[in-house]
Amino acid sequence: MGRSLSPQCSRTHQIGALALIAVTFLVTRAFDRSLTCSITTTTDRSSSSLPSSYHHLSILDNGRSVSWPERGYGSYLSLKIYVYEEDEIDGLRELMRGRDGRVSAEACVKGQWGTQVKIHELLLKSRFRTMKKEEADLFFVPSYVKCVRMMGGLNDKEINQTYVKIEVITQMPYFRKSGGRDHIFVFPSGAGPHLFRSWATYLNRSIILTPEGDRTDKRDISAFNTWKDIIIPGNVDDGMTRSGGPFLQPLPLSKRKYLANFLGRAQGKIGRLQLIELAKRFPDKLESPELKFSGPDKLGRMEYFQHLRNAKFCLAPRGESSWTLRFFESYFVECVPVILSDQAELPFQNVIDYTQISIKWPSTSIGPQLLDYLESIPDKEIEKMISRGKQVRCFWVYAPEEVPCSAMVGILWELQRKVRRFHQSTETFWLHNGTIVNRNLVEFHNWKPLMPLL
Repeated sequence: MGRSLSPQCSRTHQIGALALIAVTFLVTRAFDRSLTCSITTTTDRSSSSLPSSYHHLSILDNGRSVSWPERGYGSYLSLKIYVYEEDEIDGLRELMRGRDGRVSAEACVKGQWGTQVKIHELLLKSRFRTMKKEEADLFFVPSYVKCVRMMGGLNDKEINQTYVKIEVITQMPYFRKSGGRDHIFVFPSGAGPHLFRSWATYLNRSIILTPEGDRTDKRDISAFNTWKDIIIPGNVDDGMTRSGGPFLQPLPLSKRKYLANFLGRAQGKIGRLQLIELAKRFPDKLESPELKFSGPDKLGRMEYFQHLRNAKFCLAPRGESSWTLRFFESYFVECVPVILSDQAELPFQNVIDYTQISIKWPSTSIGPQLLDYLESIPDKEIEKMISRGKQVRCFWVYAPEEVPCSAMVGILWELQRKVRRFHQSTETFWLHNGTIVNRNLVEFHNWKPLMPLL
C-alpha cells in the first residue's frame, strides 16, 4: 500500500501565508471603507436634494447635538396637513368667533391660551399645508373655544351643541373615514377637551394638542392619552420670547432678593396655600404676595416679570389643573423652575432631559425642608441649570417653522409620529380591490354630509 506524501511546510511558506492573510485583510477593509464612504456620500447628496417639505432639526445642548430620534420619527419632516376653513363647515365659525361673531383672533392670541390661535395661523402659512384632502396625512380643525367661552361668546351647553348638534363632526367625511384618528384639535387650557362635554364620545380617537396631561372628569377618566395626544408648551408673553430680545432683562444671581418665589392666586389649592403660609414664616427667602389679576391693584405684565426675575428659583405648584404657565415663563427670566405638581406632563420629552434644567419636588413635602434644600444648591450649579435652560427654551416659542428650534417645529415632529398609512373606523369597510365603503356599501368618494351620528 503506497504512502501519501504531504508537502513540506517550510518557514518561507509560513511567512507567505501570513503575508497573504494580511494583504487580504487590508484590501477588504479598504473596500469596506470605500463602500461606507460611497453610501455616506450618496445619502448626503440625496438629503441635499430633498424637497422643501422635508426638515431636519439639530440644535446644541451644552455642546451636544439635540434632535428627534430617527426611530419612530424618521430623519426628516415630511407631512401634509389639511386645515379646515372656518366657512367650510357649518358651526365652525361659532367655535372661533362666538355666536355673534364678535370674538376676534387678535383678542384670543393674547394670554396663556393663545396657542389655539398661534398654531392655527402658523399652519395656514406652513409649507406642510395641503389644499387637497385626498393627499393629506392629517387634518387640523381650528377652534378658539377656550377664548370664546372666556369672553362670553358661547356657554358650555352651546359649545357642546355646536360640536355635535350643529353637526360639525357629521360634516367631515374624512373624520368619519378614520374615526377622527387623523384629525387634530387644540384644547389649550387646564380643562383640556372637557370644554366639549361629549369629547369622550366623539373625539376619543382624535389627536389632542394640550398642555394638560391629567385633567379628569367626574368619572375620573383622563382626557389625555400618551399614545395619541401631544403635550404642548403654554403661550408665554411675546414680549419675553421675541427674537429681538425680551422687554425685561434677567438679573444676575447676586442681585436677586429672594431664594424663591411663587406668584399666583391661591385658588383654595392646598399646595398654593402652603406656599403663601411658608412665605409669611420666611419672608426673606420666599416671596409669595397675594396677587390680584383684576381691579385697581392688578399686577401688570411688566411688574409680574419684574417680580418673577427677582428669585433664583420659581416655584410652580398645581392650580386648577396640573400644568402651569409659570414653568415656561421662568426660563425667560432665567429662574430655575421647581415643579410642585406631581401629575404634570412636559412637552417634547423625547429630546429634552428635564432633570438638567428644572427640579421636581413632591407636593406632599412643601415646607421648610424645601427652602433648606434650595438654599443648599451652590450658585455655580444654579448657573449651569440656567445655562442649559437657555439653550432649549426656544422650544417654548411659537415661531414660524423656518426657525430651527421652536414649539411649532417640535409639534410637527410629534405629529409626524402620529401619521398612519392605514385608518379604520366603525363606519369604514373595504372590499377585495381596496375600495373603501360605508355600511350601506357606498364608496367613500360618494359619501355626502350630513352623516347621521350613531
